[in-house]
Amino acid sequence: MLQADLSATDFLPAGAAFKMVRATVEPKRPKGLISRDFPVLFWVQNGTVRLHLPEARMDLAEGEVVFLRSHDSHALQARAEETMAVLLVFDPGLIDSLADRHPALAGRFFWSFGPQPVRVSRSIRELAQLNQGALRLERSRRDALEAEAFLLPLFASLLDGASMVPVGAPEWLARACAAVEDPRVFREGAAGFARIAGRAHPHVSRTARKFLGKSPSEIVNAQRMTYAAQRLTGTSDSLSEIARDCGIPNLSHFHKLFRQHHGITPQRYRRAHQRDLIQPG
Repeated sequence: MLQADLSATDFLPAGAAFKMVRATVEPKRPKGLISRDFPVLFWVQNGTVRLHLPEARMDLAEGEVVFLRSHDSHALQARAEETMAVLLVFDPGLIDSLADRHPALAGRFFWSFGPQPVRVSRSIRELAQLNQGALRLERSRRDALEAEAFLLPLFASLLDGASMVPVGAPEWLARACAAVEDPRVFREGAAGFARIAGRAHPHVSRTARKFLGKSPSEIVNAQRMTYAAQRLTGTSDSLSEIARDCGIPNLSHFHKLFRQHHGITPQRYRRAHQRDLIQPG
């Protein structure tokens, strides 16, 4: 099997923190794999890509993103007509420094410990945002600041709701935890959490307790009370409006939940965190 070896010192221009490649992927089966000493982020722009790895193959649809670590030998093969991929090569020193400065990245993305690289799916809207970021990056300086300006928002969006989910938890659980931050989801209660997870409610409940030590209802109510606190300090909306928008029409139940989570009543919370910052009470 043919093996191609690429080095960051040869592939990246002197002083550059990254390099972007847009490529039409050929349908012929690769003769071998490419080994590298640098990480690569790539996503499927159009079509379908088969990612060849030393011990596995992944078929990737449009919008799927893969974080290839420096030790992940790879090759790409098109599985549909007009298949295109966008690849971003990064200076390995830059990627190492990100993990040092942001502990939330440990064990994820470029820093995962699993046998295969991490893959994530982006919706049509999220893929459009990713492409907009790539266009900006293409026109920017090739320095670390611009690379981080692209990477950090991507990581933050992928970690939304996932900070509570330990490494090794099912992807659907992380997806549900991220989605439940949306009022449209948490208004549905535990049923909305299970709907996003795409699994039967009892299985979702068992898995949530196993990995998070909480039931779906407890996870949902925590998000509701976080949202309620934001509304109390960021708006002048009435308690009944806020409770209703949290999906809790019973105002007494809303008061009880809020006090359990924040230790004080909603009225005192608003006064302590909003009004007392404007004038002395």
